[in-house]
Amino acid sequence: MAKETKKEPLIRLTKRDGMPAYKKLLIRCISLLMACVICGFVIYAITGLNPVEVYSTMVSGAFGTRTRIWSTVKEMMMLACIAIGLAPAFKMRFWNIGAEGQVLVGGIVTAGCMIYLRALPPIVLFSLMFVVSAAAGALWGLLPAVFKAKYNTNETLFTLMMNYVAIQLTSFFVAKWENPFGSNTVGVINQNSQEGWFPPVMGSRVFMSADIVLILAVLMFVYLKYTKHGYEISVVGESENTARYAGISVGWVTIRTMLLSGAICGLAGFMAVAGASHTISTSTAGGRGFTAIIVAWLAKFDSGAMLLISLLLAFLQSGAGEIASKCKLNSYASEMITGIILFFILGSEFFINFKLMFRKHGKEEA
Repeated sequence: MAKETKKEPLIRLTKRDGMPAYKKLLIRCISLLMACVICGFVIYAITGLNPVEVYSTMVSGAFGTRTRIWSTVKEMMMLACIAIGLAPAFKMRFWNIGAEGQVLVGGIVTAGCMIYLRALPPIVLFSLMFVVSAAAGALWGLLPAVFKAKYNTNETLFTLMMNYVAIQLTSFFVAKWENPFGSNTVGVINQNSQEGWFPPVMGSRVFMSADIVLILAVLMFVYLKYTKHGYEISVVGESENTARYAGISVGWVTIRTMLLSGAICGLAGFMAVAGASHTISTSTAGGRGFTAIIVAWLAKFDSGAMLLISLLLAFLQSGAGEIASKCKLNSYASEMITGIILFFILGSEFFINFKLMFRKHGKEEA
């Protein structure tokens, strides 16, 4: 019987199992270094500027002054809060793309409390804003969860459409609360009396936001890793059939998890309105709901990693704005640099999860 020969493919992919943590960190650091090198070539080719000076400007833009540091930390906390909210839903493989809308409805009810209930004692007003913003976000996440659990609808499209509903709802209340009349903006709410604003600590209002996010990060870590609910989320995310075989109610886990996810995103709206802008508009979420998806995915739903990745993205955003103004680069060039860095960071996950196998010399006998 004649022997057949079969040629191996030149390159094939195999799944990595159990890569040590230090190797993952090393791959990510190498990818970041390569991104900086590539960005350096791009900067020099486009502008002729010294890349080191451009990077120095980015660092100065994010951390050069006390005000810039607080601004970067504020952005970091907003991103981290939304990412923490997305983590349980994404771990369950429920693709919650509606964080933008959940942030907006949380911001709407917070602004309403600041406008109509400002006569309440500060501690009562803060407690009420905290509760109603979480409740609004939870209810905004409940609707797609119920339809997913009962009718197996596509949660990606459903939550995405809910964003547009929230944007129009925000526009309605902006028109209702516009100040001054005809300006089509709400203006700074309670600008003179500052009722409902986060209290300043050490000259900054970021501390209260940081406390909320750090507490949420710890609680979410414990919830996902050490509780029965967290275990059920993991099982449902791995296989719904396995979860049903184990006696887990997939529909109830879906609803419960989305209530939690929406509530935390609603709290991000509370932080944005009461702790940062002190107003409400259709740009209050500012695209953070989509950026936070990158944060949650890169962090593998680990709360501590989310804080670090949020800091990196906040640094890139602040630094990009600074080089756009000081280095005479337009916003597209600065965003291109940010995009290259993000591309390499995302690409590093490929080499963490897979390895390339090259064809050996010779042929295999079939």
